[in-house]
Amino acid sequence: MDRLTSMAVFVRVVEKGSFTAAAEEFALSTTMVANHVRALELQLGARLLERTTRRQHLTEIGAAYLERCRDVLSSVQAAEQVADALRATPQGTLRVTASVSWGAHRLVPVVGAYLATHPQVQVELDLNNRVVDLVEEGFDVAVRSGSLRDERLVARPLRASQMYAVASPDYLQRHGRPRHPRDLRRHNCLGFTPWGREHSWRFTRDDEKELVPVRGTLNCNNGEALLAAALSGIGVVVQADVLLDAAIAAGQLVRLLPRWQLPLRPIHVVRRFEARPSAKLRSFVDFVMAQLG
Repeated sequence: MDRLTSMAVFVRVVEKGSFTAAAEEFALSTTMVANHVRALELQLGARLLERTTRRQHLTEIGAAYLERCRDVLSSVQAAEQVADALRATPQGTLRVTASVSWGAHRLVPVVGAYLATHPQVQVELDLNNRVVDLVEEGFDVAVRSGSLRDERLVARPLRASQMYAVASPDYLQRHGRPRHPRDLRRHNCLGFTPWGREHSWRFTRDDEKELVPVRGTLNCNNGEALLAAALSGIGVVVQADVLLDAAIAAGQLVRLLPRWQLPLRPIHVVRRFEARPSAKLRSFVDFVMAQLG
């Protein structure tokens, strides 16, 4: 039998003065109430109640045990109230992870707005480009791009990232502007090593498809570094809109082949499965979805 339930039954038997009254309160039979008390006595190896046909009274051990039961049940109730409060009001520390570029450019402004709305929450934001194990490393939420493989996670889709091919005006003045994806074979196309050192860029336009093998003098594992390289006029770069939009808008980079589309990069906000997620977790995911979903 559940020890806490037995303790609660025992306390009410004493307070109500009878097994029958306690049975009515817990919607149990009097036999089951007696079983709960007997289970405690067996566990302790001592009688808690002396019972006659006319009355019952606590033994010396029963009186001492009664007070400890009340203490334990009070502590359990307080713990449940704390848990209820955490589920009801967003508060406490929320551990979040995302990729460096997307996190810095897209997520940080949203986190700032969320914290302004929920001042009792503190966010611990970890930005890195590896796939973090939420369960093993103790993170509450992650934002991930690409395909998802972990079935332990609950995922909700955000707006997908657009991928652009770009170059600086200086580079285009020196090397010319490609008019068709095949023209990129004659350009210095800088590689993003997570996609592989020998790679191709896949373009589509209506029903047309063009897979272009590309090569360049620089390969790098960091999108921010490739952005800097493109701004310096080193070559052509394919990266996500989150990195490129500001430079395109400022005229520092030119989007190439705008009538052709590169594959979208799916993005999801994911969390560990919890039947009853905390208020901070639930509210954060909903907030991110409202802003970026």
